[in-house]
Amino acid sequence: MKWKILAASIALGAAASAQAALSADQVKSFTLPNGMKFIVLESGNIPNANMYTFWKVGSRNEAPGTTGLSHFFEHMMFNGSKNYGPKMFDRTMEAKGGANNAYTNSDVTVYQDWFPASSLETVFKLEGDRIAHLSIDPKVVESERGVVLSERSTGLENSNLRMLMEQLNSVAYTAHPYSWPVIGVESDIKAWTQQDLKNYFQTYYAPNNAVSVIVGDVKFDEVKKLAGKYFGAIPKRAAPPAVRTVEPEQTGERRLFVTKPSATSPNLMVAYKSPNASHADVYALEMLMDVLTQGKTSRLYKALVEQQLATSVSAMSTDGFDPGLIYLNAVAAANVDAGKLEQALLAEVDKVVKEGVSEQELQKVKNRKLLDLYRAQETINGKAQQLGNFEVFFGDYRKMFDAPAQYEKLNAADIQAVAAKYLKKSQRTVGVLAAKEE
Repeated sequence: MKWKILAASIALGAAASAQAALSADQVKSFTLPNGMKFIVLESGNIPNANMYTFWKVGSRNEAPGTTGLSHFFEHMMFNGSKNYGPKMFDRTMEAKGGANNAYTNSDVTVYQDWFPASSLETVFKLEGDRIAHLSIDPKVVESERGVVLSERSTGLENSNLRMLMEQLNSVAYTAHPYSWPVIGVESDIKAWTQQDLKNYFQTYYAPNNAVSVIVGDVKFDEVKKLAGKYFGAIPKRAAPPAVRTVEPEQTGERRLFVTKPSATSPNLMVAYKSPNASHADVYALEMLMDVLTQGKTSRLYKALVEQQLATSVSAMSTDGFDPGLIYLNAVAAANVDAGKLEQALLAEVDKVVKEGVSEQELQKVKNRKLLDLYRAQETINGKAQQLGNFEVFFGDYRKMFDAPAQYEKLNAADIQAVAAKYLKKSQRTVGVLAAKEE
């Protein structure tokens, strides 16, 4: 046991060293008159840089009939603007030695550019052009509509987890937009009109609805100059409409069964209502989920996988502006039915609610969490992602530097308290996916 304690001490020491290299006063920010905010961290260890632009729009901003539009614009943003034709964004980036990606979830759409620092102005020109002059060509729209429909059907067929989660969300939420899938409902994808697309882009891709994070071998003054040059003339627009729907309180357990003939083993998903991303309880909930599922010494791994009831266990949660869900997932081992698997999983949940966790368990997951946090800050991409997340979801990137203390101060009683508060039968939705119903 002593070597484990020593290993943890070494890990924390390394983490502390990493954190010492980055502090809040190294980060600078400015906001253009049109409301677009920029966060800049000069980090010249390597001659590279990145630009992560966070748009405060995701599937929660959609409505029945227009679901999936946020994800669709992730496709359209690479398919032409005033000065760059379809696919030219990618080709121009590649020619400059860069690369790019994007992702959409229920709350944000994020565009990620990685490039040699010498190409900084090219990236600003590319990004500014597609925000100011995005092409929504009907022929391209129809082509990408087909791509998204294929992506949706393939994703559901290839991933039992994705299919089960989509169905579970539609049951766990009775009113909130989190109930529909980010990629959209098939009938909506087929029915979007040109006017739907134009209205959505004009409403949500306004400069005052974005935060751009630039990290790497850059200079603050140069970034500020380029931001004014390529983004400054884009007009500010009215603030997007607020999401007004509040999910009604859940008053009892909900259950669903999904039939998928190709499933070789039952998949179990148990989801509990959870607070939004900036809630004070989130830190303790993260620790609780790690105690239950992180690594081979976790509660559910030992109770389910080691006992040959499951082949895998995992937990998921999502950052959100509104209260969401935390998910516990397990795939049944051979000849184990979903009922037996569920019984064993819920027994461990009840145990942690009634008995809590040990200080040793907590210290182990705390060490890992802190180390992961600091390791992410060793790369320019990890720094950009963390700065953007804290700015968008917590309202201030500086709170990123408070996170270690929030984890450090937690004790075993805090973990048991959130377990009792959130892991309630009345607040859970249980889903099973299998080839046939038992």
